[in-house]
Amino acid sequence: MMSGPVASYLDGDAGGRLHLHHGPIDLVIGVDGAVSRELENYYRQHAYALAYRRFRTVLDELVAELPLLRSPAVPHGPEPRGDIARRMMAAVRPYGGDCFITPMAAVAGAVADTVLAAMLDGFAPDNRPRRIYVNNGGDIALHLDAGAEFRVGIAREDGADLGAFAIDADGPTRGIATSGRGGRSLSMGIADSVTALAGSAAEADAAATMIGNAVDLPDHPSVMRMPADQVKDDSDLGSRLVVTDCGALSHAEIGRALDAGCATGETLRSRGLVHRAALFLKDQGRVIIGARAWSRHAAIAGDETLCLNRSYARS
Repeated sequence: MMSGPVASYLDGDAGGRLHLHHGPIDLVIGVDGAVSRELENYYRQHAYALAYRRFRTVLDELVAELPLLRSPAVPHGPEPRGDIARRMMAAVRPYGGDCFITPMAAVAGAVADTVLAAMLDGFAPDNRPRRIYVNNGGDIALHLDAGAEFRVGIAREDGADLGAFAIDADGPTRGIATSGRGGRSLSMGIADSVTALAGSAAEADAAATMIGNAVDLPDHPSVMRMPADQVKDDSDLGSRLVVTDCGALSHAEIGRALDAGCATGETLRSRGLVHRAALFLKDQGRVIIGARAWSRHAAIAGDETLCLNRSYARS
């Protein structure tokens, strides 16, 4: 039997980050930025109370609408009832007319967005923390007031640090998400990871999924695939093939797969569905910035994001 929602402090006391856990949902929340320590402590505790109150019903709300949320999104399909489900549907619906996607592609980001919104609703715009982040397993919703910044460190699965990048209040990005074979969800593509930055965490979640699916080498003998419902019996992907392993690839093949992902990412960027994206496969990477995709080495020399597996929050 599943236990109910659990709240704890990750850093040992109420001045640290809040950890909320319920079933498959695992949130890490940080709040800071005030003119005094006393006011910051008040902001933090008030925000945490609001977050926990909203979090208590999140899983039940999602379960109540699972049949619709696991169904393919279509441009004029039925609208979900709940706030989280509506965020999920809004994030994936722009893709529904062109390809297969379900609202579950945006579930982690939508949960983070919803909990963040509940915290902000409890503050006046001129009397609130300058910075709040809600990290749902690497899918991160951000609040940044003027002068605030959020840094995201990038780590490989073995823990190797690959640097960091910053999001500031002046830019449009308020959501970060990572998808790929190394993540928690199944992928139709072979990318080790794709990290996307967008206007919300739900939007970034959907974009990372679509770009990750596009990093692929169809019918390549080194790529192992199975029907999704044989890998995970409750998968929203049904019998569609997902990647279970990716063996040796030549340098040119890796580049070709990443180029395919970049083409999709550039299309999404031109439609305003993603701001930036970092794509990685084996020992190569691409970063989509502005009107072009940079190689891994060019990106390392600049100020942009690199991610080989998953994002983690840095204070």
